[in-house]
Amino acid sequence: MDSVAKLFVQGGVVYNGSLDAFFLRRPRLTRSFERAFDLQRFPPSALYRRHAYIRDNFMSTTNPVLSERPFTPAPKEPAGQVARPHKLAHRHMGRRLTVGVAILVTMLPLLLAGWALLGSMDGSEQPLIYYSVTRSDLPIIVTERGNLESQRKTTIRNEVENQGSSRGGSGETQILFIVPNGQAVKEGDLLVELDSAPIRDRLDTQVLAHEKAAADRVTATSKHKNQGTQNETNIAKASLTVELAKLLLNKYKDKDMGDYKLLRDKVMGDIEDANNKILESQANMELKKTERDGFDTLFKLGYRGKAELDQKHYSFLTSQNSLTAATNRLETLIATSQQLSDFDQKMQLLTLNGGVDTAKRDLIQTGENNKALLAQAEAARLKAVRSEAKEMERLNKLKDQLKKCEIYAPHDGMVVYASMDRRRGGTPIAEGTTVRQRQRILTLPNLSRMQVKTTVHESVLNQVYTGQSVIVRMDAFPDRTYRGTVTSVAVLPDRGGWGSNDIKVYETIITIDEEVEDLKPGMTAVVEIHVDRLRDVLSVPVQAVMQIGRDNWCYVDTAGKVERRVIRLGQTNDKFVHIKEGLSDGDRVVLNPMSILDEAQRAEPEISPDDGSEDIVAERSGEEGQSNTTVAGDAARPQGEEAQGRGPAGSNQARQEAMRRRRRGGDKSQDQLPKDSP
Repeated sequence: MDSVAKLFVQGGVVYNGSLDAFFLRRPRLTRSFERAFDLQRFPPSALYRRHAYIRDNFMSTTNPVLSERPFTPAPKEPAGQVARPHKLAHRHMGRRLTVGVAILVTMLPLLLAGWALLGSMDGSEQPLIYYSVTRSDLPIIVTERGNLESQRKTTIRNEVENQGSSRGGSGETQILFIVPNGQAVKEGDLLVELDSAPIRDRLDTQVLAHEKAAADRVTATSKHKNQGTQNETNIAKASLTVELAKLLLNKYKDKDMGDYKLLRDKVMGDIEDANNKILESQANMELKKTERDGFDTLFKLGYRGKAELDQKHYSFLTSQNSLTAATNRLETLIATSQQLSDFDQKMQLLTLNGGVDTAKRDLIQTGENNKALLAQAEAARLKAVRSEAKEMERLNKLKDQLKKCEIYAPHDGMVVYASMDRRRGGTPIAEGTTVRQRQRILTLPNLSRMQVKTTVHESVLNQVYTGQSVIVRMDAFPDRTYRGTVTSVAVLPDRGGWGSNDIKVYETIITIDEEVEDLKPGMTAVVEIHVDRLRDVLSVPVQAVMQIGRDNWCYVDTAGKVERRVIRLGQTNDKFVHIKEGLSDGDRVVLNPMSILDEAQRAEPEISPDDGSEDIVAERSGEEGQSNTTVAGDAARPQGEEAQGRGPAGSNQARQEAMRRRRRGGDKSQDQLPKDSP
């Protein structure tokens, strides 16, 4: 029987010195146990008496961690009321309700044996245990359990693009070499080598394509340069044509030496010559006429012959013709001068001005043509440049793909192969297998820098924030402690598993500030988050506090008597609770208040499912929109939620409230108990 009891204790049944605390922290297991046993046969006093036997015989030797915790002896309920341990002792009772069917089946034989053992023990009275209240600092700590993981965990994936066809088939890449799973590697070590033959073939083809694109770029660049030179020549010619046209115009229009002035002067000179010629012809004709008339007279007188007379007549006619010709020439020159002024000058000015305008337009057109030709050459050059850049990009991409066929360790760590779902056709990672693009091959956690992934219950979420200091302990190395820091607190609650029972917890990451050794991912860690530290306050162990409904009290030794004293509570760290009012420095409080209750008042009456339901509903409606907080700073929990059993202590509280109302014949609280009370 002793060996069974020892196993019962070492198996974790006793928690914080209380079997009730064990079951209250596991409501699902409690409900299963209630279905298997009639707990009314085992009142709380009997449970505590049996626990005392286990404590006295085994806790101090077999479980030193539990033996250091204060012991709560058997309860004695007052008349008409059922007291229960203060819910501060069970604040975390609903945080991890993930007990599975397998655990229940495994623990059931052990619990049956322990229950039978406890039922056979004697129910002797327990002496009162006192605690002296003193002022001291009260650290407020939130304790949680979590799992280790690496702060820096690099995922190695296949970055090689699908090649369409390769030795592995289906466009996947074959693994030629991979480091063994679980092997430690250093930064720069080769982790994985993938098949690079298809990439090398494409790389050779791409080199030729890039060289051709580079030659096209050189040709296009030369044409662009030549076109620029040709454009400059064309512009120069057009500009010269414009200048020449302007000079011709100015040459014709110049008033001193212009072509028009010179031509007009020449015509005017010819007119003057023609006038002189006319005068000369007139004078010559008069002379010839005089000679003719003289010869006519002499011919008549017989002094001249007929031939001489005819000669004179001919000379006169010739001079007369010369006068007529000179007159005609004068008229012609006058007409020419008039034509030059009225027509030729205007025509020539229009022609020369038109030449200037045409030359200017030719210059503009040449510039536009040059731009178009240069733009065409530039477009061809840019096309060649872009084509070369694209080919170079493909070439560099293939070179990069070739480099990615060899994956090296980015940092020190341990190789962990990626797990594959074989039910979906996944192939385990190994040499010779093929991997698709972006497929995870392995992870490389850095084991020198670790962090703890845990969850924080919503009741203390408002007390936890980033930057808080944390003490981390490992189950595998209980003698080691590490300092950590809260780095992140989730905004949304964790969805939880099938056994979460609607309890909301928030994922929290705590980094270990120092480098560690011998720690592996997945190890269980216990974190103590230091949320606050109350300076110079009164505090008592949580098991000294009793509660019925909203009333909190403890029993104080006063002049040899035990007095019930109402207290107002503050924050708690699950072991001690801050007393704001009701106690003074030096008071002695009872650590086992359940032993004070009268033995005759422990009988548990029958409980009907309908008992107290009206009061519970009324209590819920009266407290709607309010929060019933057990300690200052804790997240509020609605009383109605606890009454329904959704909170951590809801089912237990509802049951005890119903029992209290059932017993209520006349509710008389014993504020002052006699000295000889058990």
